[in-house]
Amino acid sequence: MKALPHYLFLLFCFGVAPALLAQTATLKGIAFDQINIPLSDVNISYADGGTLTDESGFYSLEIPAERVITVRFTHVGFKTLEVKFSLQKNELFEFNPVLNTKIEQISEVVISSENQDKIEGIVSLNPETVRKIPGANPGVENLLQSLPGVSSNNELSTQYAVRGGNYDENLVYINDIEVYRPFLIRSGQQEGLSIVNSDLVRNIDFSAGGFQAKYGDKLSSVLDITYRRPVDFAASADLSLLGVNFSAEGLSKNKKFTALVGARYWDNSLLVNAKQTETNYKPRFTDLQTYFTYTFNSKFELDFLGNIGINRYSYQPQTRQTNFGTLADPIALIVAYNGQEEDKYETNFGAISGTYKPNGNLNLKLTASSYHTQEQEHYDINAQYALGTPNTNIRDDSGGEVDFTRAIGSQLTHARNNLDALIVNIQHKGQYQKGSDQLDWGLKYARESIRDRLQEYEIIDSAGFSIRPPLEGLTNQQPYEAFDAPLEPFSSRRAQNDVLIDRVSGYLQYSKLLNWNTAKAWYNLGIRSQLWTVSGQDIASKTQEVVSPRGQFSLKPNWKNTDMVFRLSAGMYHQPPFYRELRDMQGQVVPDVKAQQSIHLVAGNDWSFKLWDRPFTLTNEAYYKFLSDVNTYTLENVRIRYRAKNDAEAYAYGFDLRLSGEFVPGTESWISLGFLKTEENIQNRGYISRPTDQLLKLGFLFQDYVPTIPDLKLYLNMVYQTGLPGGSPNYADPYIYQTRLPFYFRADVGFAYTIINPKSTFEKNSIFKELSLGLEIFNIFDRKNSITNTFVRDAATQQQYAVPNYLTPRVFNLKLRARF
Repeated sequence: MKALPHYLFLLFCFGVAPALLAQTATLKGIAFDQINIPLSDVNISYADGGTLTDESGFYSLEIPAERVITVRFTHVGFKTLEVKFSLQKNELFEFNPVLNTKIEQISEVVISSENQDKIEGIVSLNPETVRKIPGANPGVENLLQSLPGVSSNNELSTQYAVRGGNYDENLVYINDIEVYRPFLIRSGQQEGLSIVNSDLVRNIDFSAGGFQAKYGDKLSSVLDITYRRPVDFAASADLSLLGVNFSAEGLSKNKKFTALVGARYWDNSLLVNAKQTETNYKPRFTDLQTYFTYTFNSKFELDFLGNIGINRYSYQPQTRQTNFGTLADPIALIVAYNGQEEDKYETNFGAISGTYKPNGNLNLKLTASSYHTQEQEHYDINAQYALGTPNTNIRDDSGGEVDFTRAIGSQLTHARNNLDALIVNIQHKGQYQKGSDQLDWGLKYARESIRDRLQEYEIIDSAGFSIRPPLEGLTNQQPYEAFDAPLEPFSSRRAQNDVLIDRVSGYLQYSKLLNWNTAKAWYNLGIRSQLWTVSGQDIASKTQEVVSPRGQFSLKPNWKNTDMVFRLSAGMYHQPPFYRELRDMQGQVVPDVKAQQSIHLVAGNDWSFKLWDRPFTLTNEAYYKFLSDVNTYTLENVRIRYRAKNDAEAYAYGFDLRLSGEFVPGTESWISLGFLKTEENIQNRGYISRPTDQLLKLGFLFQDYVPTIPDLKLYLNMVYQTGLPGGSPNYADPYIYQTRLPFYFRADVGFAYTIINPKSTFEKNSIFKELSLGLEIFNIFDRKNSITNTFVRDAATQQQYAVPNYLTPRVFNLKLRARF
């Protein structure tokens, strides 16, 4: 069984000769003290060698590969830290140790950030794994979607839902700065790039629920990203058929100033042009990110994080044919289009932070940030459609083509939507740590200024008769009976809003690590509050306030030969309405919307053990959430439209399981399984499934290599999810119309061969430190996944058909990766 993954991999790869490789790996990073001040002259050693950190705290150490090596970090006045590493050949691993002056290391327990993450219920992801795993939208969110409890049925989108929540319920931080979703995005192919540039990332922490009070006011999850601080000059470039990524980093001669820059260009025409709709499609997604730091002295430093993003989406559909139905009753939808769509999303983001550390126990931070987005959504598209019967004779040259058509109709969609939003924040965070006691606090003021114009309508004509919306009291028997009432669009929305939202929020939390008999225990108690005021032109000012207490407890028993951590967390979580949640289905702002409230109960366990003499961890969590003052919504692709009424209650419960470890020596892989049930009760009409009721989720992430050619690697990312509720026609009552989309199954595979690595003979005479060539196959099994349905009515029979809108088929991509 040990060799099984290798035999599976060899089925993909043929005719590759063996190569001779070096037998070492490299550790490098910066050593810090408890308050993140770099430490010079730290002695770093293992059985056969060692080194010292320089005046900036930087070190680089070569260690043997393919076996467990214990590395010791020692410094006068600090407790010794021992960490065990098992790296693969030629691997470059960044490790930034934190030396402690107070906490003694006991026996063979290793004090590390990974252990602290287990205690706090945080999933820590390896940035290098993020950069390697293939996906139609590669990056942090692509890897998150393979975790249990996290779901996304759209490979073109970076959005994800967590444990029954929607896309708006997830917190995302970059260097302690909260970032935001676009407002007007309707579909995944319009999103372009994630704001997180994975080439710049150092740490990735993720919590799927029960998180601490120091994190903000959302209902579902926290993604906490930290960009790295350069320790040397380096550059990288990634080129593929989908786009180009470039990053560079360096530091000044005195090592007080560091700079990290990343630029990206993305064009997913390769993916979208492979879909069922023939189009003239021109997507252009570009962004530039910078992270600068300047250390004045050991007590004060300043850093700046900046981002400029420009997404342009040009779309001219031409024709579409979708075959659906059954073999006994095949049906085809044929559409001819006129018109175009022009969308534009321009985002500017900047944040400056000052960190002051007056002594070894106290850390104070002040941050000012600004987020500005200008978004445009303009389209006029006329679709002439027909239903027909395709030729099912596979021997016929015209197999699949439509023999005859019926139910001729048309649809005209129009939009002139513009939004301009400016969000300004100023916040203070503090931390006081003495021994095993830690106190955290924070205070934040935010002003959100939104100017929004919504103007869109849809007109449907079937066999010459304008279809009216199915409003109460109106019946439409066309074409059998004349309907002489005034014509109206099937759907129409028109609004103009000028809104100001002022928010003041704060938190206070206390943490302690203690000995409990022979076990170790940790607890965290915290509370956060927010007060907000909604005002604006023709809007009656409304002020509200919420208070959210939270707590976590972890226990690590002192069991011989068994490494387990048990966790329990509970708390109240509020989500004060953002602008999207204040806007009702017709686009009007309702300032009285309350904060949605959720009570979290989470119980979890981490079991670390050895399997095949390699490290593995089995993580499981059971959770229950009760939600009140729920603001119900509809979900179409990635667009969320709220009813702006707190007229429902809901619940979510489930179980998440993940087995992670070295299925193949020196690599990281995992299998995840999640069960979820979430329902809502609207106006006491009874419980029905919520739009994110993802009953079953199975994820599989696997890395492998040819044993005799370790530079030839395989990366596999596979997800299976049961279908979501949805796909209902406009105006449908969810209590009457309850259907589910088909299940979602997708597998992306990537092959990469490292031509040049740090130990190869070519590297000495080359400008490259690393050079690799890869082939990616998206949706390798060519599964037809659908994200929504288009509803078409047959005028002759008045029957309505749900026509699936399919996502991307199998697509091939070439990729070149270089490190300088």
